[in-house]
Amino acid sequence: MPRLISVGNVIVDIVMRIGTLPEPGGDVIASSSDITAGGGLNTMVAARRDGLEVVFAGQYGTGPFGDVVRRALVDADVEVLQPGLDDVDSGYCVALVDASTERTFVTSVGAEGRLGAEELARVTLRDDDTLFVSGYGLAHPVNGRAIADWLGSVPEGVRVVFDPSPLVDTLDPAVLGPVMARADVLSTNAREARLLSPGSADLRQAVTTMAAGASGTVLVRDGGAGCWVADRSLPDGPVLVPGFPVTAVDTNGAGDAHGGVLVAALSRGAALLDAVRRANAAAAIAVSRPGPATAPTRAETDAFLAAHAS
Repeated sequence: MPRLISVGNVIVDIVMRIGTLPEPGGDVIASSSDITAGGGLNTMVAARRDGLEVVFAGQYGTGPFGDVVRRALVDADVEVLQPGLDDVDSGYCVALVDASTERTFVTSVGAEGRLGAEELARVTLRDDDTLFVSGYGLAHPVNGRAIADWLGSVPEGVRVVFDPSPLVDTLDPAVLGPVMARADVLSTNAREARLLSPGSADLRQAVTTMAAGASGTVLVRDGGAGCWVADRSLPDGPVLVPGFPVTAVDTNGAGDAHGGVLVAALSRGAALLDAVRRANAAAAIAVSRPGPATAPTRAETDAFLAAHAS
C-alpha cells in the first residue's frame, strides 16, 4: 500500500480570531480561541482522510504540548515512527486569524527541531511511498542539514513532495539547494513563488521561471483562483487548474489540505491535473470551515466534485 511519510513538524497551534492585528504596542481581544495540534499534522490528516496510509517520522517531545501532539496523531490514525524526546516539550505556534481570514504566525521551537540523522535512519522507504518535506522543518539547523543529506540516499522510486513554506527566503541555500534538486513536486503558494522567482511580472511567469530550474512538477496555489501547474507533460507551458467559488471563513490549513489530498490522489494513480483539481476541491471545502485541520473526507470531496462536475 502506498504511504505518505512526513518528516515535518507537528506542534501545538494556539489559534485566536481577531478583527484586525493591533498596532505595535497595542492590544486586541480575540473573539474566540482554540488549542490544537497543527503544523505538519494538517497535511497528514488531509491525506489520511482521503484514504492514504500515513507515517509521521518527525520528532516530538514530552510535556503538555507533547501530550497534545501525540494524542492528535493517534486520533488521526497516523503511525508514529519516533519514540520522542523525554527532556523537552514540543513547540507551539500562536496563529492570529483576522477578519479577512488571513493568518499571522509566531512560533516557539521545541523538540520538533531535533530531527537528526539517527532519527532519519529509522525511516524505511518503499518505492510506492511519497516523502513529504516542509520548509518549516528545514528552517531548524539540525533538521535542515540532516534532511538535505539524507535525501541523497532516498530511492529514486520514492516521490518527494516539497512545500517550502513562508520561510523559503530564510532557508540556508546549502539546505534548500539539495532539497529542490531532489523534489519531484514543488508546491508553493503565490507569495512563496514570487520569493523563488524575483522579478517575475505575474504568477504565470513565476511558474515558468521556477519550472526552468526545477527537476520535476511545479505547483503554485493561487487561493480561490486555483493552482498553476508546470510539468514536462504540458507542451504549451503552465496551465491554471481553476479553483471553486466558496465563502472562506478560515484559510488556516488550506495549503495543507491541498498538499495532503494531492499526494493521496497521485498515490492512487490519478493523472496530474485530475489530482490538482481534487486538491483544489479539498482546499475549497477546508476554507469554508473554521479551524486548521478541516480537510474533508474522501467521500466529502467526491460529493463536492460531483456537484461541481462540468
